[in-house]
Amino acid sequence: MEATTTWRAPRIWRLLLAISPYVVAPLCRLRVSGDVPAALREGPVVLAANHVSPFDPAVLVAACHRIGLTPRIMATGGVFRAPVVGSIMRRSGHIRVDRNTATAADALTDAAKALGEGSMVLVYPEGRIGLDPWMWPERGKTGVARMAEMSGAPVLPVAQWGTHAVIPYEAPKRLGRALITAMLRRPVVHVRFGSPVDLSGVSGAPGARAMQATRLIMTGIDQTLAPLRAGEMREPRVADTSRPHDMSRVRRPL
Repeated sequence: MEATTTWRAPRIWRLLLAISPYVVAPLCRLRVSGDVPAALREGPVVLAANHVSPFDPAVLVAACHRIGLTPRIMATGGVFRAPVVGSIMRRSGHIRVDRNTATAADALTDAAKALGEGSMVLVYPEGRIGLDPWMWPERGKTGVARMAEMSGAPVLPVAQWGTHAVIPYEAPKRLGRALITAMLRRPVVHVRFGSPVDLSGVSGAPGARAMQATRLIMTGIDQTLAPLRAGEMREPRVADTSRPHDMSRVRRPL
């Protein structure tokens, strides 16, 4: 899909990207691996990431800055309604998702428009922090697949691991304790950029195509995540005891 206009990141977003490494550095040791092919760096492209902790967005932003990416983030409407933060999100050009409302589908249109402007869009296909008991990506929503089909943009899987050792699921409950513990221990947090997902074989009716593509995207995230979990493929080494378990969306990972 050719870009109709070229999106340029607002100054406030470029500033926040620049300071993001200094925000995460006191809390963890960030390790970034993989890369985005040169042909995709100018967009459009969808970055599809797993979601394990409230700390994920900060880490992903810092990782993107480290390899020179400027993504637009799809985030829940609650973030946009928050004082100060909501204004910053709007001014930065991010994309609002009002889940479980009549306007939820508007986010796909907004994302496709952003991709049409040559943007790189970062999204969590699971739609929430995953509750798989073994912390593998759970079953994804079809929104990312539909977004990719609407725009013609490729999908690049991104995996992160270790953020649950920094800020647990229960945050902001006991957040102060978690931050102090993280600053003392500075756990290693990994982010890995994978290879584009091959969606060329997807066929059938629109709904079937979306489901097939979603399965391929989630498998791509699994494959990108697996090297980061070496030695803890079955059980996470660090247990987040505040995380509830939900078997309803469990998949069979690698």
